Amino acid sequence: MTLKTKLLAATAICAAGAVHAEEMEVMHWWTSGGEAAAVSEFAKALNERTDHTWIDGAIAGGGDTARPVMVSRILGGDPPAAFQFNHGLQAQELIEAGLMLDLTDVAEAEGWTDIVNPPSLLDACTYEGRIYCAPVNIHSWQWMWLSNDAFEQAGVEVPESWTEFTEAVPALQEAGITPLAVGGQSWQQNGMFGVMAIALAGQEDWLAVNRDKNAEVARGESYARVFQAFADARDWSDGLDVQDWNQATNAVIEDTAAAQIMGDWAQGEFAVAGETAGEDYSCLPGLGEVAILDTGGDAFYFPVTGDPDMEAAQKELAALLLSPEVQVAFNSAKGSLPIRGDVDLTTVNECTQKGLDLLANNQTLPSGNQLLSPDTTTQLNDLMTEFWNTPSMTAEEAQERYAQIIESAG
Repeated sequence: MTLKTKLLAATAICAAGAVHAEEMEVMHWWTSGGEAAAVSEFAKALNERTDHTWIDGAIAGGGDTARPVMVSRILGGDPPAAFQFNHGLQAQELIEAGLMLDLTDVAEAEGWTDIVNPPSLLDACTYEGRIYCAPVNIHSWQWMWLSNDAFEQAGVEVPESWTEFTEAVPALQEAGITPLAVGGQSWQQNGMFGVMAIALAGQEDWLAVNRDKNAEVARGESYARVFQAFADARDWSDGLDVQDWNQATNAVIEDTAAAQIMGDWAQGEFAVAGETAGEDYSCLPGLGEVAILDTGGDAFYFPVTGDPDMEAAQKELAALLLSPEVQVAFNSAKGSLPIRGDVDLTTVNECTQKGLDLLANNQTLPSGNQLLSPDTTTQLNDLMTEFWNTPSMTAEEAQERYAQIIESAG
C-alpha cells in the first residue's frame, strides 16, 4: 500500500479517492547553510513524491524570533500549512484552543507508536490522548565541538573532557586563539548553561532542578560549581564578537576559536564546510564528563484551516516527514538523529555514531523544553544573557536569581 493510499484509507478524506494539489507554506527557522541543506530534503520529498508544492516560509533569527510570528499568523486567521516547533510544551495553548489539526489517524495508520524512539518524543506531541504533531528528529544540546587544528597550533592535545579543556585554555590564549566561541543570543547562552549543568552538577541534581523544580538544589554547592564554570566561560569567549550560533561554529571551522558548546545541529555546518569528524574536528558528548544525550528536537504542527483539501494534504505531509527515506536524508544533512530506529545509518560519521550508541543504550534525558514552560525558559534566557553581558554580576548573584526563577516555576 502506498503512502498516499494509506492516508486516504485512514482519514477517509475524499470519497472519490482524489487529493487536490495544494501549495503548502511551511514555516521554520532553519536558515544556516547546514539547516537549509536539510530542510531542502523535506521540500524535495513533498515536491517529488506528492502532487503538492512546498512553499518555503523560513524566518531568520532562530526560534525566539520565529515562534511569535508563527503564532501571530495562526491567531490572525492566516495560518501556514505547517510550522516547526521544538518538542515540548510550546504549542500546548494552541492545542487547547482547538487551533491544531489532530493527527491521531495518521499516527495510527503509519504505526508511529511502534517506530518513534524514544517514545517520549511522541508523548510530547500528545494531549489528552490525541496526537497533534509529527516529530522529525532528535536533537541534543549535549555536545562540545573542537577544532583539532586550533589545539595543534597551541601545542596541546585535543581535550577529551571539560576538565582537560580548562587546562588547555592558557595555551590557547597564548597562541591568540579564542578558547570558547559563543554567540550573542540568549538561547545560546542558556542552552550552554544547561549542558554545563548536566555535565558538572550531575544528572540527579539537574533533574531535581528542571523536573522537580527544587530551588534548594539550585542554590546548592553543585550548581555553585556550574555558575563559576559559566563565569569562566564568559571570560574565555572574550574577543569573539558574533551573534548567530552558526557564526560561532564557523569560528571553530576556521580555527580562530578552539571550541563551541552547541547542539548537534552544528554538524550540518561542518558538513557544508567539507570538514571531517575525527580529522578536522572532534566532539565530546556531555562535555566528556558524562555520557548522555538530552532528547530534544523538532516537530511539525499543522493548523486547522477548515479546508478539507488542505487537511488531506497536511496529513499526507505529516506521514511523509516520518517515512524512512526522508528521515535518513533530512537527518544526515541536519546532524540530528532520526526518530525511527529502523533506518539504515551505516554511513554516518563518528560523532553521529557516538550519539546513536548513547541512544541505543538509553543514556538519555528529556530536554529542558520538555520540562520547563515557555515562560520559565524565557526568564532563564533573560537571566543568562544578562549575566553573560554584565561582567560585574557575580556567579553568586546569578545563582540566587536562578533559584528564584526555579522556585516560582510552574
